[in-house]
Amino acid sequence: MNLNKLMKQAQKMQEQMAKTQAELEEKTVEVQAAGGKVTVVANGAGDVLSLKIDKQIVDPEDVEFLEEAVLSGVKQAIAQGKDLAQSEMTKITGGLGAAGLGF
Repeated sequence: MNLNKLMKQAQKMQEQMAKTQAELEEKTVEVQAAGGKVTVVANGAGDVLSLKIDKQIVDPEDVEFLEEAVLSGVKQAIAQGKDLAQSEMTKITGGLGAAGLGF
């Protein structure tokens, strides 16, 4: 096996991963919770970009429900963003996993 060729392939993969990570910041996922009353948008980097709450579920007597709905939406959006990132990175690494490559 040619070590030089292997190093070039690893460098190319690293460049592709960096490019994909930058692109993931632009890709978004949208999650709705509480029957569509809470909408959370996150990107492929796992950052929450926006949060919308329908005023119909804002009940001063039941703040816990609103807190749970928002938390659920945020968790789901972050998870979907991470799933998107994992899917994109797997395309590059061919299933090797970025962790095994030192990323």
